[in-house]
Amino acid sequence: MSDTPDQNLRLLEAILFSSTDPVKEKSLAQRLPDGIELKPLLVELQSHYAGRGVNLVNAGGSWAFRSAPDLTSMLNREIEVARKLGRATIETLAIIAYHQPITRGEIEEIRGVSLSKGTFDALFDQGWIHPRGRRKTPGRPTTWGTTDGFLDHFGLQSVKDLPGIEELKSAGLLDKRPAIDAYAISGQVAASAADVAHIDGAQAQEDESDLPLAADLDDET
Repeated sequence: MSDTPDQNLRLLEAILFSSTDPVKEKSLAQRLPDGIELKPLLVELQSHYAGRGVNLVNAGGSWAFRSAPDLTSMLNREIEVARKLGRATIETLAIIAYHQPITRGEIEEIRGVSLSKGTFDALFDQGWIHPRGRRKTPGRPTTWGTTDGFLDHFGLQSVKDLPGIEELKSAGLLDKRPAIDAYAISGQVAASAADVAHIDGAQAQEDESDLPLAADLDDET
């Protein structure tokens, strides 16, 4: 096989077309001849398909051919959904997407209710979440995050493209701190609210300076 630019581009095109799921850049690079730069080929192929019926799209670190967005409405058809996602599952997915990496306990703290195994199973079976590692706290709980499949399904290039994330943070509807910090001190804030309600502003500020930090609470658990 000749290693000409056109041949490498055709090979990359064939790999992507033959895959039913988005393909990670690392996997694409491994399937091209040694010494071939992947990025320029992806850019060229993406440009070639920019105005066509299918586009080459990037989802996280993966690439796939998808129908052009302006044709979506003409391609839609009714299908029977085998498993409908419930409200709890959708809420859990949103929490993971905005707070990742996050543990099961932190999700339950944010939602205020226990999380059923079925909720996690539904998201995992969809290929939308995956383990991200373990928290360096007692018990070393598993942390979770979204996958490239999640980004591809919702038409996002990265989690930074999630709608309204900065607006939610500025409005105070999404905690700016890492999930572990928000989880660790939320109980302390709730417990101390009644105690400080009768204290004037100056005294309240003085008392709050003595509250334990999130790291201190982690050490106690």
